[in-house]
Amino acid sequence: MDAVRLGPLIFPIQVALVVASIVLANAVAAWFRRYRGIDPGPLLWKMVLAGFVVARLVFVWRHHAIYFSDPLSILDVRDGGFHALAGFITAFIVGAELTRRAVPLRRPLIAAASAGFLLFAGGTVLNTALTPAAAPLPTIDVRQRDGTSVPLRHFAGRPLVINLWATWCPPCRREMPAMMAAQQAHPDITFVFVNQGESGADIERYLAEHGLRMQNVVIDPAKQLSARTGTSGYPTTLLYDAAGFLQQRHIGELSRATLEEKISGLRTADAKPARAD
Repeated sequence: MDAVRLGPLIFPIQVALVVASIVLANAVAAWFRRYRGIDPGPLLWKMVLAGFVVARLVFVWRHHAIYFSDPLSILDVRDGGFHALAGFITAFIVGAELTRRAVPLRRPLIAAASAGFLLFAGGTVLNTALTPAAAPLPTIDVRQRDGTSVPLRHFAGRPLVINLWATWCPPCRREMPAMMAAQQAHPDITFVFVNQGESGADIERYLAEHGLRMQNVVIDPAKQLSARTGTSGYPTTLLYDAAGFLQQRHIGELSRATLEEKISGLRTADAKPARAD
């Protein structure tokens, strides 16, 4: 499972786990406030804020060449660009410092923070355990913009990034420039942009209006790829190794920096020895 659906809203599973963990931690803090007369809530929020800020800054520094060319993009956290380990370490260091002299708050704060952390860690481990093994590239045909059909496997044979998108999808539209830049910057990786259910005329008009010059823009009229890969929302990006096995999937918008992070992970996975038959 890579997403949680609440009515019309779709949240990546990691975002849902972070929110649930913060809610649980604050619920534990509220319990101490109500039944023990001790309120670790303000300290807990300082830990959370410090953790998020440092997690973001570490990620930004890892991709500083991209972010520094557009400094305002540092503030746009919709891309999910955070370094989780740096965030957790910072949060617990801040918590230890805040309670160094406030001894009565130490145990309540540890209890609240630990509850949130264990929910996040446990949820992540459980979700990983329940995720099926690397799935092969689906055997379907897609349609090129000239109307001819081509097997999706035609694009396999080297690392492959497949982006499921639609012109009516705002986050799809926002991430398209990043996708185009990545395609141009990584000629050794095949990028395929599989439009879901729209007409060739609509796609051509959209690409022309926005000056998008991209290769391998194809059409999936019946949305077979969405059905075969269990895609619940757009954009969704699927990353396959050269053997055609799924290594990563991401639901939601990707920035240039988060896409580079995914591509780096794909290169690492593709460099591993080929799986045995």
